[in-house]
Amino acid sequence: MAEKIKPKAAGYALASVAGIVSLTCLLLVLIAKEFTINFFGAIFHGIDLNQIEASNITIGSAILGFVEVIVIGFVLGWLFAVIYNKLN
Repeated sequence: MAEKIKPKAAGYALASVAGIVSLTCLLLVLIAKEFTINFFGAIFHGIDLNQIEASNITIGSAILGFVEVIVIGFVLGWLFAVIYNKLN
């Protein structure tokens, strides 16, 4: 039988990864906006992301987005572990 996953540990792990990805994305947008939009447009099968890009990023919106990503990451990691443990 597979070992159980600790839900809090999985939540913290996914929240950490999501936070790192979010900060990386923010830095890329601030440093090379056009490249980043084209890069993610290619990942999303050629969708034109220029239509939804933010005109400017405020410190408040950056912090709010970072917090949201961390919370969602924690919840998804926790939920994954709970469901995984129930199925095993």
